[in-house]
Amino acid sequence: MINPVELAGFVLSLAMVYCNIKEIHWGWPLAILSSLLYGSVFWNEQLYGEACLQIMFVLTAAWGWQQWLRGSASAPIGTDADASPAPLAKAKLDVSGLQASERRVAFIATLLAWPSFSFFLHRYTDSDVAVWDGLVTALSLLGQYLLGRKKIETWWVWMLVNVLTVGLMVEKSLWLTAVLYGIFAVLSYIGLQAWRRHEQ
Repeated sequence: MINPVELAGFVLSLAMVYCNIKEIHWGWPLAILSSLLYGSVFWNEQLYGEACLQIMFVLTAAWGWQQWLRGSASAPIGTDADASPAPLAKAKLDVSGLQASERRVAFIATLLAWPSFSFFLHRYTDSDVAVWDGLVTALSLLGQYLLGRKKIETWWVWMLVNVLTVGLMVEKSLWLTAVLYGIFAVLSYIGLQAWRRHEQ
């Protein structure tokens, strides 16, 4: 029998990814709702890293929503040499790629976060998939940060996260969620292609 909480999270998550691909900011509140639902599902299945990750998703989704709504700074409106400074126009946050130095920082941060999360899960919980769960947690936080900044690399990270999570959900017999993450993997590729057309 399908867990109704899992089903609701499934539907909201699909709607969220659609909004992300289309650069619609309403994907962020959908992320908050789906994360709260999945936090409950994962906790009940002893996927504590995934459950705690959902809380982080709620916090980073609030931040990402603000980033997308705020946009980026642009040139002042209607300025001239003799006029007083005009307010800045609110510009849409554009899709862009990471610089080489930013990629290195992201890689090192993830490499440090993975064993840290895995150790915590192994030491302080009864998780039987601590290393795997820790890796997915570390990569997911990176993906969420990159998504908030509209970095195109977010889709590569999410493709990896989604493939790994399919295996994790199968291990826990969360079949509907395994299907969801399989769909996510395909949507991540679609999102990558869509964002490539808008990359600055």
